[in-house]
Amino acid sequence: MQTVSSEPRPKILVLGTTGGTGRLIVAQSLARGYDVTALVRSPGKAKSLPGAKLVVGDARDPKVLREALRGRDAVVSALGTPASPFREVTLLSEVTRTLVGAMRDEGVARLVAITGIGAGDSRGHGGFAFDRLILPLLLRHVYADKDRQEDIVRQSGLDWVLVRPTVLSNKPGRGAVRALVDLARFHGGSVAREDVARFVLDQVETDAWIGRTSLITW
Repeated sequence: MQTVSSEPRPKILVLGTTGGTGRLIVAQSLARGYDVTALVRSPGKAKSLPGAKLVVGDARDPKVLREALRGRDAVVSALGTPASPFREVTLLSEVTRTLVGAMRDEGVARLVAITGIGAGDSRGHGGFAFDRLILPLLLRHVYADKDRQEDIVRQSGLDWVLVRPTVLSNKPGRGAVRALVDLARFHGGSVAREDVARFVLDQVETDAWIGRTSLITW
């Protein structure tokens, strides 16, 4: 006879819910039985998030964030921003700075944030095309802001986890990833969004990576 766990399921807030990875995080968290709040800029973008409680507003607004955080146990940030070859990008760091303050105000301690390969000390490990062409020509400003975002998370005093996926794909997941810290011999790689979502949600329930940064890949 199967035993049904009496443990309460996590109550989470997900940011970046309309992106490819964010949608999967919402879907998988609901499948796990989580109580999910999704912060969206407009209701029209939330049609793909059935089952989640919606809070509509700008994630840079402290009042909106505090409302979305009320009663939550953890935050998963899947925030992203389009390529910006010429203009400075500040959205990721602005939202994260506001989020950290709101989490402190609401007493929410756990933050799991997705950045990407090329951030921080993973720069130079994305493979020839990514390192020499894509990042410097298209994503230079985006990754400067990801670096600022990571610094804010590390200095937050929260129970944080930073997750840097390699190049994302929409292929079916394999059910497992490699989580790396030592990148000395690593260059390139890809991983399915489905597996990224699974790894990220695992960090809501375990302390294994608290206060640490992992690069995840197949």
